[in-house]
Amino acid sequence: MVAFVRSRIDRHLCGFVTTLCVLFVTSTNDGSAQTANQAQLTREQAPSAFPTTGPPSAVEGGNVAAAPGDADLGEQQILKRVEEYQPFTISVGTPFYWTSNVALTRSGEQSDFVVAPAAAAFYEPRITNTLYGLIDVREQLFYYDRFDNFNFGSFDVEVGFRYLVPQWHNLLLRVEYDYNRLTEKNSFEAFFQNHAFIIDASIPFRFGRAQTLTLGAFANISAAAEESGQPPNINAISAQRSDYGTYLAYSANLTRSFFINAVGTLVVRQYYEGGRDDISEILALTANYRVNKYLTVSAVSTLAASQSNQSVFDYNVPP
Repeated sequence: MVAFVRSRIDRHLCGFVTTLCVLFVTSTNDGSAQTANQAQLTREQAPSAFPTTGPPSAVEGGNVAAAPGDADLGEQQILKRVEEYQPFTISVGTPFYWTSNVALTRSGEQSDFVVAPAAAAFYEPRITNTLYGLIDVREQLFYYDRFDNFNFGSFDVEVGFRYLVPQWHNLLLRVEYDYNRLTEKNSFEAFFQNHAFIIDASIPFRFGRAQTLTLGAFANISAAAEESGQPPNINAISAQRSDYGTYLAYSANLTRSFFINAVGTLVVRQYYEGGRDDISEILALTANYRVNKYLTVSAVSTLAASQSNQSVFDYNVPP
């Protein structure tokens, strides 16, 4: 089970937003404390403290883009909102959650309570009407209650571009370079560093003003990695991998304050050492209730399964 409080300065509304989120999450995989692979999987499966970044299309077809609750408000004809675009975002948040499998192991699972404070700064300048840049810096720390030897930090720097193609059904293309640094607890000393290039393409299909179905595909390709205690450019980097996946997302605004999301993802993970290949399926269901413009309460349930060509890494995560 996961809960977190998130505060941010929204890049569109320039408002202060706090989100309280409760998630029900379990996960399992082989690994041990403080290994690079275990830490990578932990940070990827943890609840995000920040909104997904992407170029906002504030005006679509001459109308303001739909937002949660628009279906209750009728058609909008405001055309000047696009001029209010703000490229800067500063976000802070403190997800706190319960994990049923601290070490992501197949057997002998141990549960624990985790607090994962995070902070980030985003700069997304609008270069043209359809092209946006991206520079962001993020830091998240993971503190375990009982198993504090698992504590670690994750530092990211991303640089890239987003490109909207309105004539292709509002296709969104995203290209980024991501530097990730996994650090020892209470230190900036790295035990794993990764340089990756991310390519993502997604197409939204809107049904009325309250429902959206998005189909996307992505590749997260590791170009170089370094583990603690090993020289740079060594081939035997156990945690280095590239991910290739596709996803289908559905969102619906049921009322002015209540909206839901469902995301299904299929990922192929190709590890650079040992000939290991995994195929993972993940389904995440989210229900959100907006109490007011400052507070949203959310609940998330995650179902996951993974099959590997090395059976020791197979796992299932029931709801």
